[in-house]
Parts: sequence; C-alpha cells; structure tokens
Amino acid sequence: MAGNVRTLMRPRGSRAEVAGLDALEAQPATRPSLYRRAWASAWPKALAVGIVLLLWQAIVMTGVLEEYQLPNPVDVLSRLWADLQTPLLWGAIATTMRRAAWGFGLAILIGTAIGVLVSRFAILRAAVGSLITGLQTMPSIAWFPFAILIFGLTEEAIMFVVVLGAAPSIANGFINGVDHIPPVLRRAGRVLGATGIAEYRYVILPAAMPSFVAGLKSGWAFAWRSLMAGEILVVIAYQASLGQLLQVNRELTDAQGLLATMLVILVIGILLDSLVFGTLEQRIRSKRGLLGA
Repeated sequence: MAGNVRTLMRPRGSRAEVAGLDALEAQPATRPSLYRRAWASAWPKALAVGIVLLLWQAIVMTGVLEEYQLPNPVDVLSRLWADLQTPLLWGAIATTMRRAAWGFGLAILIGTAIGVLVSRFAILRAAVGSLITGLQTMPSIAWFPFAILIFGLTEEAIMFVVVLGAAPSIANGFINGVDHIPPVLRRAGRVLGATGIAEYRYVILPAAMPSFVAGLKSGWAFAWRSLMAGEILVVIAYQASLGQLLQVNRELTDAQGLLATMLVILVIGILLDSLVFGTLEQRIRSKRGLLGA
C-alpha cells in the first residue's frame, strides 16, 4: 500500500524524465565488423614487428656482429619459410604444443584447487600462503636437476617443472581475486541462497574472474618458459620439439635456423596471448561495461 501511495504521489513526468536520463547514459553499442576488429588488432602488432626488423637490419649494417652471429633478417625469414615447408618443424611445433596443453591444463586444475582451498580456510592460508609465492618466484630451471633425478630424461620431468612453474601463479591469481571481492557482494549472495558450491559458482568466481584470468596469463608465461627450458635440457629420442631445434641449431652454429625457431616461438606466444587471453579479457570487460572506458 505504501509503495502504491508513493507511486501515486510521484509527479507524472518523473518516470519519463528518469527514462530520458537512462537513455542518455546508455549509448547505443555498435559492434564493428569482423574485418575492422581484425585490422584494429593486427596493425599495432605488425607495426611493432616492422620496427623490430628495421632495428635488426640497422644492427646488421653496423657490422658489430659477424654474419654467423647475427644474420640478415631477410635471410632468416627466407630460412623460416623454407623450414615451414618441411614436416620437421611442424612435427616439433605439434610436440611442443601437446606438452604445453597437457602441462598447462594440469596446472590450471592444481592451481585452481589450491586457490579455492587457501582462500576458503584461514589455517591453510597461514600454512602455505607464503610458500605459494615462494614457489612462484623460484626459477623453473632450478627444478630440472631434481626432476631429472626423479623421472629421468622423460616427458614426466618436463611436465613436472611446467606444472610447478604455472600452478603457483594461477593459485595466487585466484586468491587475490577472492581477497578483493567486496564483503557486501558475498553477503548479498548468501541472502539470495548462494551457499557452498553455488556461492563459488555464481558469486565468488565471477567476481574474482579478472584476477583469475591475470593469474592464468601469468601462469601461461611461466609454463611456456619452463617448457622451452625443459625441451633444451631433456632431449627425448624421436620426438623433435622447438626446444630441441634450438639446441641442435646452437650446436651446429646455425644462426639462421636458431633465429628462425625463435621467431616461431615468439609468434606462438603472441597468437596465444591475443586469441586466448585477449579474448577472455575482452569478454570480461564487455560484461562489466568497460570496453568503452
């Protein structure tokens, strides 16, 4: 009854005025075409690559380094194109990406589980909270002697170090996201019936998603670097990989092949950052109304 009375006492034009104000704030969202979005994402990267190539060529022209140390970028790109025509490079890429997918997938499962438990129980945070940060800051290369001692020169040794390199970053990302959730949001979720698993699914995880994705991105960087180091140190017969190609080209003093393989590693990293993590971040910002900010 009181609500109806307030509605009747409200001036007639007030609702129209509020609607008009809302219309002023809500700008019509015009989604650009796929071509425009692809071009807007591609041209800054292409410009950066062009600048790097120009600097590379300038260093070569100075003669500071010999040709066998730093070859011409045109020669390296020609070598890369030739290598792309062979099954050896594609097989190495497939092996490396398979290991990266398995290792990073395991790191996501383990890191998320640790993050949930530590953020849930204060005693676990007091016990292992600083240990997680310590593991995150520890160089992954330091784990390889221990991994080889346990697993030998096998893929398990590589997976062990990849998971140890990525899982702490993922766990810390989730924990930091939970720590920065406003308490009123969690109380509102409980009032609406979100408790237990439902609270994590509908309240905590969506609210912590930006920090969690940042942890995933950082974890992928650790995993990728750990994997490259592992493939250089742990050479498995009949399984060519990008790290193994780096090592072979170094031993043969093949600078063109070495730099061509490094370019492949760099391009894979850029593509994954743009297509996977960039897309996740864009969707999160879109849902939160931050794309136009």
